[in-house]
Amino acid sequence: MKILYLTLILVQLSLFPIQEVYSSKESVGSQDRFEKFSKSMQGVRFTGFFTIDGSDLPPSEETYEIHSVQKFGEEDLWIFTARIKYGKKDVTLPMPLPVKWIGDVPIITMQDLNIPGLGTFSAHVVIDGQKYAGTWAHGKVGGHLYGKISKIDDKK
Repeated sequence: MKILYLTLILVQLSLFPIQEVYSSKESVGSQDRFEKFSKSMQGVRFTGFFTIDGSDLPPSEETYEIHSVQKFGEEDLWIFTARIKYGKKDVTLPMPLPVKWIGDVPIITMQDLNIPGLGTFSAHVVIDGQKYAGTWAHGKVGGHLYGKISKIDDKK
């Protein structure tokens, strides 16, 4: 009976392919993946919401505009040129951010990144097609974020 049970488990596991986490320096189809990511992040707006852990307030609206994304070097670093509106501040600046990969899914990561004029932030954001979701922290405050990604339409 134990052998039958073990066999069933092994068969079930073999039906689900294991996704690997890729570093940007690996070559498993990485050039195509990098080009696709860079093009998909050209002139886009992240529009969504963020929550604050421990707060009873409803999610607040957020907007980020990414003008361009370029691979930088052989490691996981990418340069995101982005417009960030935070409180009363509105800045556009280049930010070096690591991007990790699970299969073809990019995850933008930042750990204690000092953004000039805004402060120190951490975030881990999964990009899934035209959607994003993740976690964020600014000092002792943090929460979740989520929303949609769309092309910027300057004609509006």
